[in-house]
Amino acid sequence: MTSIINVIFLIIGLAIFAFGAYYFLKEKQDPESRKIYGITVLAGIIVTVFMIIRIIT
Repeated sequence: MTSIINVIFLIIGLAIFAFGAYYFLKEKQDPESRKIYGITVLAGIIVTVFMIIRIIT
């Protein structure tokens, strides 16, 4: 059961990263949007890395 939850959160982290990166590149002219989507990308990376480490160990 725990591994299923880990995989779900891994997919969520990847989705946050992917959507943040997409809009980060799409809104590259607006500095305020780049700041917001940059934080979103960072949050997605943190969740993804945390879940990968948790799955491995």
